[in-house]
Amino acid sequence: MSLSSLIVTASAAPASVDDWSNRTIAFLGPVGTFSEAALLGQADLARARCVPMATFADVLQAAENREVDYAFVAIENAIEGTVNVTQDTLAFDSTLLIQREVVLPIHLALMARPGVKIEDITHVWSYPHALAQSRKFVARELPGVASEPSNSTADAARMLAEADSDLAATGAAIAPERAAEVYGLDVLAHEIEDHDGNATRFVLVAPEVIPAPTGRDKTTIVVFQHVDAPGSLLSILQEFDARGINLTKLESRPTRHGLGHYCFLIDFEGHIDDEVVADALRSLKSKHAEVKFMGSYPVAGEHGLGLDH
Repeated sequence: MSLSSLIVTASAAPASVDDWSNRTIAFLGPVGTFSEAALLGQADLARARCVPMATFADVLQAAENREVDYAFVAIENAIEGTVNVTQDTLAFDSTLLIQREVVLPIHLALMARPGVKIEDITHVWSYPHALAQSRKFVARELPGVASEPSNSTADAARMLAEADSDLAATGAAIAPERAAEVYGLDVLAHEIEDHDGNATRFVLVAPEVIPAPTGRDKTTIVVFQHVDAPGSLLSILQEFDARGINLTKLESRPTRHGLGHYCFLIDFEGHIDDEVVADALRSLKSKHAEVKFMGSYPVAGEHGLGLDH
């Protein structure tokens, strides 16, 4: 969204949804994914019609094309970092704005068809991030086993449940325990993630709307430097420091315009409706860089206007 159209008056239009049952939300399917668990964990969002889709790209495109009202996608994991397809789509290819964030603790399980034992397994399916988050367990308990990527953790469980008997007899999936219940699998090992404190941050996104400020908000922007020179990043950061604005995330990403060309994705405390935030963004745009606004929204766990956690 054009920054100039947002901060001329530093005013945000309140977003309120009284009846979520009339709204549609796309999420990464199939049934049993962490995305679904995080989505249904929000009491208000759970009342909406939730539509599973095959990939994060499909989920975001459906919202961009107005085929659904909202998209709900993972954007960051505590172990593996940024979910690049989400971050890059929102930063470069989309007009969608972040409406809220949801943080879900992540626990992975090893599952197989009934009767299959750990020693029978020769290949394991899962989403690439989940495979990476459990690589130590796999190396220790399943040495030499082939890892095969799937579109989601629950999709790995579904694929295993639907596989022919010969393939399923030596296969396993790494997925949420709920996926084992959904697809009739047995859990062979619980909580196999390599690190305590594993969690994934999800965001609800939609076209154009900016939630009203709650007093505990976060804003996300992308900054494209006018000039790449010594001290240019420092000068950008000083705009926040001078106004006492706390950054919660700073990450560089390729701009897609050749090697060595980077932009900065920045999360910081505050809302576009706060004059200090609007002033910082005006100064950034006039002195240092182009700025793309990606949303102002309640921090995880906060109650915003129209929210029902």
